Amino acid sequence: MEESSRRKGSRRRDKDPFCVIHKVPSGDTPYVRAKHAQLVEKDPETAIVLFWKAINAGDRVDSALKDMAVVMKQLNRTEEAIEAIKSFRGLCSKQAQEPLDNVLIDLYKKCGRMDEQIDLLKQKLRLIYQGEAFNGKPTKTARSHGKKFQVSIKQETSRILGNLGWAYMQKSKFMAAEVVYKKAQMIDPDANKACNLAHCLIKQARNVEAHLVLNEVLQGKLPGSEDCQTQNRAQELMLELEPRWLPPPRTVKITGFDLEDDFIDELEKLLNEWSPLRTKRLPIFEEISSYRNQLPS
Repeated sequence: MEESSRRKGSRRRDKDPFCVIHKVPSGDTPYVRAKHAQLVEKDPETAIVLFWKAINAGDRVDSALKDMAVVMKQLNRTEEAIEAIKSFRGLCSKQAQEPLDNVLIDLYKKCGRMDEQIDLLKQKLRLIYQGEAFNGKPTKTARSHGKKFQVSIKQETSRILGNLGWAYMQKSKFMAAEVVYKKAQMIDPDANKACNLAHCLIKQARNVEAHLVLNEVLQGKLPGSEDCQTQNRAQELMLELEPRWLPPPRTVKITGFDLEDDFIDELEKLLNEWSPLRTKRLPIFEEISSYRNQLPS
């Protein structure tokens, strides 16, 4: 039986060497031809046409729509890719919705549609809070550069919060960005998010706090501190900080703070579940609560 299985596997590999070398599916369907055009022939325009045919024919629609959007992004056809996902995601399975959201977030980021990116990131965080992310499982399998690895809910939450902080930074909402970066660092700290947090603090003239955060990176105390680009960025931020080292009287700019109360409360509850011995409210939220009363209605 074992020898027979080996012979069958060998025949399958001999039958279509392209599938083995280029990691494309076998067959002659529109989706297979699209992947061949994308990966073997390196012809993205033809690949997009064939992905459309696959979607219209109901041929591996989950993969066809996602792969087509990725190819469109590579060709700077981001707006077209966004409309394609919005129009045809209803044809896809429930399991395909999360990967499509991830592609959509990247597309929003590339074409500068920050408000839509922020809304989608918040929606993903709410799904985590409600226990609906990863189809209710604690981990999921992800791919990067052709390799598979496991991602935990905590890691995913920290990643999404980091992306949300970046989006707020692009809108110059540095206080909101600071809040989510601090939350991300409490869950799964890393040096890159620490640099972004320091940048937010510098923009709010909170130089002493920024200096402390950057020191953690430069002294190698955070995961990812050894990365050369991260070290260079931390050094650049420190140089930017030096001319204004003496901090001005502490003031907090509250314009542009738009994290809703219920959104903050959901994040707090999520962290309390993961760290039950932590104090009930995080210091940053105690600080923000006093500012909320000052916000213009």
